[in-house]
Amino acid sequence: MHVALLRGINVGKAKRIAMADLRELCTTLGYGNVQTLLNSGNVVFSAPRADAKAAAKIEKAIESEHGFTSRVVVVTESELDVIVRENPFEEAESNPSRFLVTVLYDGADRARVAALAKQDWGAERLGLGKHAVYAWCPGGILDSRMMVALGKILGDAGTSRNWATVTKLHAMMGGNSASDA
Repeated sequence: MHVALLRGINVGKAKRIAMADLRELCTTLGYGNVQTLLNSGNVVFSAPRADAKAAAKIEKAIESEHGFTSRVVVVTESELDVIVRENPFEEAESNPSRFLVTVLYDGADRARVAALAKQDWGAERLGLGKHAVYAWCPGGILDSRMMVALGKILGDAGTSRNWATVTKLHAMMGGNSASDA
């Protein structure tokens, strides 16, 4: 199983794509058991074999079929297992909407975030895992100085999901059928 995380779709009026269309697009690319979660570009799918070019294929198909670009990161089931296991903050369970996981497009981007993770952010905290950056924002995501700094460093080199979404995707990959059709 894999999950494709699309960056910046269905936010405001730009880059709109219906999840039914996204499921059809992924099925047309040859992926199976395609399911989506929420309306923000989370696609769980199976592939007949490992496909290192899945992200690029999905990006190209979105641009071709829908006329806009969206960065896509594809994470395998085992990579998502690591992301969930490496969560350094217990607070995620009690208030998942204040806890963001930014999945990195490239492991090399990890080094750019390392200095931020060492800074003192007061009540906010930043952790770094193998595939993701973990951000606890008790005052809210929109008012977070730490998230502003992370955004400046990463630009579009990652895509964020709150902890509730991450754990739902993780459950879907483990065979749970809790998706929105």
